[in-house]
Amino acid sequence: MKPLNIVLTGVGGQGILLASDILCQVGMAVGYDVKKTDVHGMAQRGGSVVSHVRLADKVFSPLVSTGAADFLLAFEKLEACRWARFLHRGGVAVVSDEAIPTLALAGSSGGAPYPDDTTIAHILCAHASQVDIVPAASLATELGNPRVANVILLGTLSRFLDIPVESWHHTIEERVPPKFQELNLRAFDVGREPMAREYHPC
Repeated sequence: MKPLNIVLTGVGGQGILLASDILCQVGMAVGYDVKKTDVHGMAQRGGSVVSHVRLADKVFSPLVSTGAADFLLAFEKLEACRWARFLHRGGVAVVSDEAIPTLALAGSSGGAPYPDDTTIAHILCAHASQVDIVPAASLATELGNPRVANVILLGTLSRFLDIPVESWHHTIEERVPPKFQELNLRAFDVGREPMAREYHPC
């Protein structure tokens, strides 16, 4: 099976860790050796959260090296820019269009403005061969629960991975409580729909 290096990033409370757990479990279900590591020291305060996931016949380290990621799955636009350097030049960025303006101020006594969409696209395309922008938050709200935006993004990512949809569905059913299974399965399927993303070849 083709080795896969994936970096997931966003801020605390966006469901990044659940998404990475689902990704790991579905990888194991189809026969991959899987390793992952998470960094979420400020997660409960809305700080940056990063998860490295590696899938291959045999994985010896959970860390994705800079310039080695096949995919960047970003739950917030500025976080996508901060971690874009992990992509190799042929990599793909799947990015939520959600913006959390306070992130642009972090570490800046002058109050740096949040970058506009043109600047963000330029930064991402400097590292990726393709950028897919997903209105995950608004799609999740339309489904009745903003918290399923993470599963919508997984649905979009799944379009690039050679893993059967049935394996994703089964894993989601195992990972979420029964009363939320139908909602999360629908969110995943919405993320897979071509109209759920804005495609940017770089």
